[in-house]
Amino acid sequence: MKQILLLALAPLLSLSLCLAAPTPASAKAPAPLPKVPEGAEVITLGAGCFWCTEAVFQQIPGVLSVTSGYMGGTVKNPTYPQVCEGDTGHAEVAQLVYDPKVTNLNTILSTFWHVHDPTSLNRQGADSGTQYRSAIFFNSEAQRVVAEKSKAEAAKEFSRPIVTEITAATEFYPAENYHQDYYRQNKDRNPYCQRVIAPKLRKAGLKE
Repeated sequence: MKQILLLALAPLLSLSLCLAAPTPASAKAPAPLPKVPEGAEVITLGAGCFWCTEAVFQQIPGVLSVTSGYMGGTVKNPTYPQVCEGDTGHAEVAQLVYDPKVTNLNTILSTFWHVHDPTSLNRQGADSGTQYRSAIFFNSEAQRVVAEKSKAEAAKEFSRPIVTEITAATEFYPAENYHQDYYRQNKDRNPYCQRVIAPKLRKAGLKE
């Protein structure tokens, strides 16, 4: 009955409701940190719900892995319910490991600007709160320069100012296992996937 009521109220709430985690302990446990092969680079992006961000960048050629998680806050080892409260300072993010011989940060950011609204402060669609802020967390001065230039170019395409924060990466906390590979695992079970994530994939010209 609780699930039925939640679904009925979904249009009035954030579509990616902070529902209780699945019962298996392994699902609640944080995912491992992503492996970074020699020569690979890492960038961490916040573009609203990390289910959406992950689903998009998993399909980008040259991206070796995408891990959903949390960054930018003050609470160590945060949980999803804590981040949903909006008091940890963390953003929902996707950490990308990519091969610079196949793709580059400028190409990745071109997709980033295209698949979310970087002019919307602390909100993407029905998801609102600082945890949904638009953000680029860089790992080097070179990445910062690319991000700033990319933002300036993207600003020409929007009628409102871009509010995306560009800041140095802090400690990355992988989200719980049940958040990883979320769209692929749940696209036929969670209505959010078809209402919100699938349109983003179509917009980016990617496979649903």
